[in-house]
Amino acid sequence: MSAESFHHAANALRSGDRDRYLATLVLTGAPRDAVTALYAFNADVASIRDRVSDPAPGEMRLQWWSDALEGEGHGAVRQNPIADALLDTIERYNIPAGTLLRLIGARRFDLYDDPMPDLESFEGYAGETVSTLYQLAAMILNDGKTIEAGDAAGHLGVAHAMIGHLRAFGHFASQGRIMLPWSIFAANGVREGEIFSGTESEGLSEALGQISELAVDHLSKAEMAIALLPAHLKPAFAPVAVLKAQQKRLQHRPQSLFAAAPDVADWEKITRLTWWNWRNR
Repeated sequence: MSAESFHHAANALRSGDRDRYLATLVLTGAPRDAVTALYAFNADVASIRDRVSDPAPGEMRLQWWSDALEGEGHGAVRQNPIADALLDTIERYNIPAGTLLRLIGARRFDLYDDPMPDLESFEGYAGETVSTLYQLAAMILNDGKTIEAGDAAGHLGVAHAMIGHLRAFGHFASQGRIMLPWSIFAANGVREGEIFSGTESEGLSEALGQISELAVDHLSKAEMAIALLPAHLKPAFAPVAVLKAQQKRLQHRPQSLFAAAPDVADWEKITRLTWWNWRNR
């Protein structure tokens, strides 16, 4: 990996996905560079919806990444520093391109306004877009050798996605989007129009509470699975320390269910990540 490409990837990650950037700070050496490249790629793909005016250019950007991973992008691909860093990481750590292609495929959902149908669909989406990143980060820390971290990555990925979308519920509602399982809202008598208009109700509060409980359950299962992993793989899962704090803050969100949830300060996130990493060595 060229130093310039890594430097660009790190800067892009710091501005595009602050929490994952902070999570890389507990890593060291070449693995940190590689995980940073992986996360910077994810941040670019995840932000496409916000950077395009309609789905068509978003589809084109996702196809560009697919072509790059399949070797069809020609020499121009390496002129993109994030792609350059990612491709070097794939080669160095035997990252399966098919796994990243599935991540790209799952992100096509983001380009449209269809509601997330049900819990099974959400867990599948979270698995391809978040759990995958934990699994690959662990693989990088294992020097490119395949490692079985399925339960840890799977549960933490779903918890991570649930907490993130609970925190951003009002933001997505204002865009006319429902990223959490619609079936849970429907079961509590909530209608789409109520969400899009910012109308609060007992049913909406109950639905969000049920999803929050599911996130807590996945966090608990993730922690049990992480505890069984070899010590050298555990730094890939350090974000669990921040996610637990963010989940607790959800319980103390402002009066409105649509208001932005209070976040944890950067210094506290770094402290939690560092302390968790030290305790799990």
